[in-house]
Amino acid sequence: MTHESAIIAQGYDQAIALLRACSTEHGFVASPSESRNYHRVWGRDSGVMTLAALLSGDQKLIDAARQSLLTLANYQGPHGEIPSNVDPVAERISYGGTTGRVDADLWFIISCAEYWCASGDDDFLDALLPAVEKVRFLLGAWEFNSRGLLYVPLTGDWADEYLHSGYVLYDQLLYLQAQRSLAGIHRAIHGSEDHALLEKISRLRHLIQANYWFDDDDHIPDDAYHEVLYKKGRKAASHCAGLHWLPAFSPTGYGYRFDTLANVLASLLGVANETQRRRVDQFINDKLISEDQRVLPAFHPVIKPVDEDWEELQVMFSYTFKNRPYEFHNGGRWPMVTGFYVADLAQRGCRQEAEAFLQAIHRANALSMEGQAWSFPEFIHGETGAPGGTRQQGWSAAAAVIGHHALRGQQLFRIADHELNTQTREPSQ
Repeated sequence: MTHESAIIAQGYDQAIALLRACSTEHGFVASPSESRNYHRVWGRDSGVMTLAALLSGDQKLIDAARQSLLTLANYQGPHGEIPSNVDPVAERISYGGTTGRVDADLWFIISCAEYWCASGDDDFLDALLPAVEKVRFLLGAWEFNSRGLLYVPLTGDWADEYLHSGYVLYDQLLYLQAQRSLAGIHRAIHGSEDHALLEKISRLRHLIQANYWFDDDDHIPDDAYHEVLYKKGRKAASHCAGLHWLPAFSPTGYGYRFDTLANVLASLLGVANETQRRRVDQFINDKLISEDQRVLPAFHPVIKPVDEDWEELQVMFSYTFKNRPYEFHNGGRWPMVTGFYVADLAQRGCRQEAEAFLQAIHRANALSMEGQAWSFPEFIHGETGAPGGTRQQGWSAAAAVIGHHALRGQQLFRIADHELNTQTREPSQ
């Protein structure tokens, strides 16, 4: 067996072993490494690891997923906010840095629904429904103008040290899936549809399709969020119109960088049509990867010191600056992001391509840090491929597990649109 084939053969088992190491009595910690900040239960990390745990069928991991959600609910804020991260032992709770973390709340709803859908654990659902409903109310308030899209402040999601805010596509896509999850739960419990919620889901889907993909024609869609802003954005987007989904817009205008995770989720969650999927695939093939490097960057292109945005980016950090060119969110390549692309490709029947990206995840996870192989780095350098960030990252392991099971025909999200694909409960009396 060659070194390369040995890595691929070991990749899944090593990933499961790390997820087990991340499992504690309080749920999944982001990493079992010495980094104190990562040795906590994180909202978004737990969400991704929960998806992997459910696919794995490993009862220890499924139990850790359940406990993660119970822990997050136990430390829910007074207005419904789910912690960005929590250390139950030290009783240290963070709802975010200078602003809250919107995606922690979204992943919480999605994960609760996915766990219950997979397990049929009615006691869990009964216990957490009040917390889920509080999050639902809070998210509605974060629409601010009640027009269907969440407003995400700077540092308000996983790209928390990047120039990324406003009506961010990644968060809208998770919001769509969260609402599908809520509709599926309602249908299962009550034996009927929540028609107002179904209308809201349909409206959000159309808003996403209309406002984040620009074609070359001059047509203004009926669902344009703000007609003047839309016209300005399309005029400025001539270099990327018809190529990929745009990452965000705000009262100050549109962003134009390629947000890889958002583009992947648009396909995986059924928002993109086939033409859009092919265009995004082509962009990824032309701009983001090479024959020997298939781990995907968080964002493209890289912001460099000569660029206009560099001055603002270099002061965007909480403790130390991480976003040097080709590192962290600024062109760093993430196994976690790539895992979702494997799931998307597999779901579309692109098996050969999916296998190539999964192999790249295994190679990245196998890299050595601090003298230890299988470091499962947070990211790898966009040019050199050197491992970076925190080692033993749970959601890098989750990426390998997600990709492995996706290639075996398992669906990443069990709840699609408003249909629940498992049992329904008896209507409540």
